[in-house]
Amino acid sequence: MRRSDRSAQVAAIDLGATSGRVMLADISPGRLELEQVARFGNDPVHLFDGRRTALHWDVPGLFREACAGLAEAGRRSDDLVGIGIDSWAVDYALLRDGRMLGLPHHYRDDRTAAGVKAVHAELDPADLYVRNGLQFLPFTTVYQLAAEKRDGLLDHADSALLIPDLLAYWLTGRRGTERTNASTTGLLGINGQWDTAMMERLNLPVGLFPEIVETGSDLGSLLPEVTDRLGLADAPHVTAVASHDTASAVAAIPMDPSSAAYISCGTWGLVGVELESPNVSRAGWKANFTNEVGADGRIRYLHNVMGLWLLSETVRHYQRDGYRADLSELLAQAADVTPAFDVFDTDDARFLPPGDMPGRIRDWYAERGMRPPMTFPEMVRAIIESLAAAFAETVQRAATLSGKTVQTVHLVGGGSQNRLLCQLTADRLGLPVLAGPVEATALGNVLITARAHDLIDGDLEAMRHIVADRFPPQHYVPRRTHVPPRRDAVGAGKA
Repeated sequence: MRRSDRSAQVAAIDLGATSGRVMLADISPGRLELEQVARFGNDPVHLFDGRRTALHWDVPGLFREACAGLAEAGRRSDDLVGIGIDSWAVDYALLRDGRMLGLPHHYRDDRTAAGVKAVHAELDPADLYVRNGLQFLPFTTVYQLAAEKRDGLLDHADSALLIPDLLAYWLTGRRGTERTNASTTGLLGINGQWDTAMMERLNLPVGLFPEIVETGSDLGSLLPEVTDRLGLADAPHVTAVASHDTASAVAAIPMDPSSAAYISCGTWGLVGVELESPNVSRAGWKANFTNEVGADGRIRYLHNVMGLWLLSETVRHYQRDGYRADLSELLAQAADVTPAFDVFDTDDARFLPPGDMPGRIRDWYAERGMRPPMTFPEMVRAIIESLAAAFAETVQRAATLSGKTVQTVHLVGGGSQNRLLCQLTADRLGLPVLAGPVEATALGNVLITARAHDLIDGDLEAMRHIVADRFPPQHYVPRRTHVPPRRDAVGAGKA
């Protein structure tokens, strides 16, 4: 497990789309302990820009909370040597002379429709897929930048940083673009280099994003003023971990990639398999599968499913209306519901923005002449059933497109605590589902930092063995007696 007998601690700043945490890992011979030292909300802000109200990330607030967490990690450590940062993908800040020009837009802001139109006017979507290997998502960075170009905002910027790279810059003063997150922008070619020819064709600044930084690289120590402000005795170094949170999560999945599929389930459900090289087949493009870079150069061949966003927005809506909404109680009630409704298409674009999620789901059913779920437990059951159906269908499609024979499915992240979701996914697949670890993203983050500091040894498989030994998954066996609702409506209208 280790290259030395050294004992030390590393910290992970893990920013999700709805909350952030700072996790502290204590690593010593034969030991890996992970604890949460800070947790904070990640609530978007609505700001009027002179024409409309736009949705932004409160990145300075996230940085403040992350720094408070690092200070607490320092107080609990006797040798804090490293820090890693991961977050959601695609979003960025524009800078000039090192200063942020404004709060980064939230990927759920509706400004990107014009960007999609502008990009596709220059590049056919099928040709774009061959260039960057990415599934179509309307908020991918390239579309956001095209919208910025239309609005004249790029004229004021000389650089851009993705969210984890921005925080690393504020901590260390060094600018770079970590490879796994760069691969989600749509600007990185399938050859692993910035596609400057495409940027020129789209009239985007070629040098906007800084040089690619390889996963595991040392970004340097904390700035002296940061070290002092956090009350740290020494300045730990920041490591460029797999900064796209899904890349960190997949790095910590205790799987055999030759026969396993994975579901990284949080706000989004990222469903796919691990490949050694990209697959940019036309079938993959039509199925809207993406090729994103993972740790150690692996390819995350996957499709985005809407994920637990559907459930969290539904609960939030009922809470706003004054309903008592204890999620664990709701899930228990949902498990007792006998579904009298079909599953719905979780990928319908109407479910992307925040708002009245139960109303939108009922509308989806009404438009098709179907009986909608009416009670709160029925709505929760419909969401879980529909997610399980989408997960199962996507796993099956990933196996077909990749040529892999999938024998086991690993479900990690917050969704692994949802017993109903895990069981229904196993039922629909007819395959065992191995649930956990819950903290896959933080584990992938700290393990890459630990390896960079010579605290552990080995390749990706060695790191996964550490996770399997320390955090064994829970097994869900498919029930033959379970008869799922029809799923012919799932994916209706897709290519």
